[in-house]
Order: sequence, then structure tokens, then C-alpha cells
Amino acid sequence: MAQLADQVLEVLDSCCDAFTFPMLDNGYVYLAATRLALFRSPVDWAMVIEVFGYSPRAGLPDVNVYTFASRLHARDSRDDYVSDEAYANYLANSPHNESRFLHPLAEGDWLDPNDSELVAENAASVVLRGRPLALPRPADYAGKGIHLEDQTRVRVFELCRYLAAIARDDVLATPDERRGSIRPEMTQLVQLEEWNHPNVVDDGERPSGSPTFRQLAAVLETGDVSLYRPTLRANTHWSHWPEGGTL
Repeated sequence: MAQLADQVLEVLDSCCDAFTFPMLDNGYVYLAATRLALFRSPVDWAMVIEVFGYSPRAGLPDVNVYTFASRLHARDSRDDYVSDEAYANYLANSPHNESRFLHPLAEGDWLDPNDSELVAENAASVVLRGRPLALPRPADYAGKGIHLEDQTRVRVFELCRYLAAIARDDVLATPDERRGSIRPEMTQLVQLEEWNHPNVVDDGERPSGSPTFRQLAAVLETGDVSLYRPTLRANTHWSHWPEGGTL
């Protein structure tokens, strides 16, 4: 595992250049919640970053589980692709990264049938992880730091941010979902609910230049969690990324 930290950072930087590393101000996704975890075995390393948010183009809020690893588990099969060439390209283009999408919120009449970016006017509840959850009143949002763009209509991304504030574990991945692309013999070392994330939309900012990710890479190399000693202010709350979802 000599020089493993450099290998970790090289993988993460490469994924940034391929647009497969989380960009928290992604113009197509309204950010609501994030989480990061590290996994390790004597021969392998892995990092998982979860991003819960809402893309109007996707239609339903989702969790994007990004996995970066020396070796990935449960990769797509040949049957998932239209040709041998397409499958070979998938493996060649993503040798150390996988992206899976989960949908903790069920479809239902809580979505406005005429505008999927709005919560239906008469909606009373949503189903989150299989259980009904009463929708908040418009006045409840301010208590969670959420300013409604229109006091008469709630937007789906605003609801996502409210749910992230009151039911964080439900909107993000479960432990089993988090491990979906992780080799079964690996042990989770670290779980972060917040951290300082580089603004990777800027070509000059990459994980290899981030003190946070350099420390996390050192943890993956050594297994010593005390090497993560954050010195920069956490910025993973959605309020730090106002450009997210605005395209």
C-alpha cells in the first residue's frame, strides 16, 4: 500500500476531469444533503460520497451514491449494455468509480401533475422509505433556514431540504446501500456528516489540492483515523452552494 495516498488522489482528480466526482454546485441539481465514508482492507481502499438532491430533469428526488475504490464490487454486467463495445467502454472509462441512484421518496400525488417542480397544493404527506410523513406548513420551513421562493407554493427542492433537516438518515443511503459497490471484506473507518469540499467546477481546485482530501487519503493509506484533523470550515451544507440547480 506504499504511496497509496497519492493513488487515491490521482483517482479522485481523474474523476473530476471526467465529471464523475461530486460537484456540489452542480447547476442541474438542487443540493439537500451529503455524507462521506471511508472503507479499507489490508489490500484495498474505498471512498463513498452520498448526495441527496433534486434535479428537475430527473423528475423525482434521488441519492447519488458515488463510490471510488481500488477495486469495485457488484459492477454492471454485460447484459446491462447493448453491445460488447458499450460494456468494454463502461469498464475502461470507469475503472475505479461507480455511480448508483436511489429514490428514498416514492412517487405520488404530492407532486403537482402540471409542474413537477412544485409540491401539489393539496398534498398532505409523502412516503419516505415506505412510511407516510406529514408535509410541513409553509411557515415551518423558515425554522430550518429555508426561505421559500414563493410563500404560496412549495418547490420540490425546498421540501427536500426540509426533509434532510428532519429525517437525514432516511433521505441518505442506508448502510447496505452505501456498501453497494464496496467489497464485502472491507471495514468502514470514517463517516463524515460534513467536511470541506473543493469547488471542483473550478479547474484549479481538485481533491489533490484539498487539505481535507489529502488527509482522508492519508487515512486510507494508513488506517489511522487520527490523521483526519480538519482545519477548514465545513461547507457541505446546501446553503454554501447557491448555484446548484439553477441551470
